Formats: sequence, C-alpha cells, structure tokens
Amino acid sequence: MEPDEPPAQGTGPEGADPATREQRNRDSREEAERGGEGAGPSEWGGSGQVGVGPWPGDRPTGEHYDPELLEHGDTRNVVDPYRYWRREAVAADLARRAHPFHVAIENFGHDHNIGTVVRTANAFGAAGVHIVGRRRWNRRGAMVTDRYLDVHHHEDVAGLLAFAAAHGLAVVAVDNTPGAQRLETADLPRDCVLLFGQEGPGVTDDAHAAAALTVSIAQFGSTRSINAGVAAGIAMHAWVRQHADLDTAW
Repeated sequence: MEPDEPPAQGTGPEGADPATREQRNRDSREEAERGGEGAGPSEWGGSGQVGVGPWPGDRPTGEHYDPELLEHGDTRNVVDPYRYWRREAVAADLARRAHPFHVAIENFGHDHNIGTVVRTANAFGAAGVHIVGRRRWNRRGAMVTDRYLDVHHHEDVAGLLAFAAAHGLAVVAVDNTPGAQRLETADLPRDCVLLFGQEGPGVTDDAHAAAALTVSIAQFGSTRSINAGVAAGIAMHAWVRQHADLDTAW
C-alpha cells in the first residue's frame, strides 16, 4: 500500500536532489536518442506535479521497486498503484493487463496528433500502438507514456496488415466516409486494430480497401471532421464500453 505522504519538496529541475536530477538527465538523453521532436514534457512532471516523498519506515524489497525512488521519492506521471516501481516493471504489468485491441495511426503527412493518440492508448490499456509511414513523430503530446507501451513502426499500410493478419486482428478504420457504419451502434471486434488517418485527408485508400470494417463518429455541427486525437479517444472508449472488464479499471 502506498504511504500517505505529501509531495516531495523541490521537485523542479533545480530543486530536485542530485539522484533525481541525474535520472531526469538520463531521460532527456534517451528522448534525444530516440529521435523525439522538441524537448517535450518530462516523465517527472513539472511545477505542481503531485508525487510522493521517500518511502517512510522499512522499505519493501520486491524486485519491482526502484531503490532510487524509494530513497528519494517518486514524482513521475504514473497512477498511484505504480509509485516507486521501476519503469520496466510498470511496462510489464501494463502488458499483462492490456486489452486485446491495438491502435494504429497513419503518419504520411507528419501528423502532430500522434502523441495524444499514444497517451490515450496508454490510458485505455491498448496492447500496442502502430505508427504507419514516417518513423519520426512529435512526442510532446504523449507525456512520456510511450515508454510504457509497445510502439511499432510500419513503412506502409501493407506492413500493418501483415502484422494484423499474423496476430489475428481485424482492422477497423475510423473515418467519416460514405458507407461507414455508425461507431455508436457498430459491433467492434474484440481482437482488432483501430486505424486512424492523419488530420485532414483521413484514412488512406489502401487502408480503407483492406479494412474489415469502417466506422464513423456521429457529428451534428458545421465542421467536416474532428481532431484525430479526439476521434481516437472516442473510438477507444467505444471499444472499452463493449469489451472491457470495468472492475479492473483504476
């Protein structure tokens, strides 16, 4: 059980203790090596980030605990049950708890919504995220959640389709196009890939042709489309409403 401790003092970059500053520096170097665009947010949050101080009393000895976090406190952007856990342990537990749906987004035009899609996929427990097209994507909106997910890259739609076929996943395109079924009333496959197009053009013709199902989100205003990151969240939540065991939610 997490101890009832106030947030650690001096959690900003200059006020943190040396071990925490070093961890943040390592995270920044890793981000640069992975090709992320822009400095992006830190895993350790910013001003006002809620966290916990050093573990009070006798420290637990489980392998999933991080000795440095137990010693210095944990101000990362993680839910309370994962406080003081090593990053690898968090990722392993998320993989164990993951739902059998994946999320894919096309990145042929360098879409800036991908980070938001990744963050939402983490929140809803997706089994994996797939970037189709350009390998580089703007990680700012992901809030470092990609470090806890399996993120796959495919040069083209054919690569994504091959992965889906090998893993028994139905491809569901989410796009407001003629002939699409209403997401609000469609029966989504349990084992599937929810595929989103980039902002503006939407899902490519090749993806539409290969999809087992295309669904659209009901709209009632004057705009022709909604933000791709918002659409992804709506579609993932629709899957959760149909298939997830809500008793396992935090």
